[in-house]
Amino acid sequence: MSARVLPLRRPNGLRVLDVCCGAGGLSMGYYLAGFDVVGVDIRPQPNYPFPFVRADGLDYTAEHGHAFDLVHGSWPCERYANVTKWRGNPDDHPDLVGAGREVMRATGRPWVIENVPEAPLRPDYLLCGTQFGLNIRRHRAFETSWGGGGDLVAPCWHRKGLLAFEHKGERAYADAMGCTWMTNLEARKAVPPAYAHWIAAQFLAVEGRTAA
Repeated sequence: MSARVLPLRRPNGLRVLDVCCGAGGLSMGYYLAGFDVVGVDIRPQPNYPFPFVRADGLDYTAEHGHAFDLVHGSWPCERYANVTKWRGNPDDHPDLVGAGREVMRATGRPWVIENVPEAPLRPDYLLCGTQFGLNIRRHRAFETSWGGGGDLVAPCWHRKGLLAFEHKGERAYADAMGCTWMTNLEARKAVPPAYAHWIAAQFLAVEGRTAA
């Protein structure tokens, strides 16, 4: 683990595998909820704040996913995102949500998939930064092995002055998300820790445990 000082939290004794973890926005949310976190990504992630394995996500999940209490997959979103349709060609990017779902199911462990709302997944939960009091508009859908339900969050409130995806290169955007350890470039693909902290609470409720 990095020598940087991490926030205090109450460990819950569970381990989560964060596949396609990037620089660790969602990993931090799981950590704050009490999980021990291992991140996997095919690219180096020098600022990732937890134990990290550089590997192909599908292969690593198939081989090691069963050893974790929860498997999270943020499979690449570029193929599905509207911004790719506007500025590029979706066919230039891999279509991994379906394959990722199958390999996660095969682990026999509970799982979560996070992606953009346009991705081909069941939106059991649709989250936005404004629901958590963050000054950002950033929608993400979550499909889970346990389905929807659980606690409710407030509706989005897209008030004037919010930071949106178009501001992704600004330092203020990473800070507003709660991803203060990331570079501007890393923050472009990050998701606020608050989202995973909330998803973790839903999982722990299903498991009959208490969130940190």
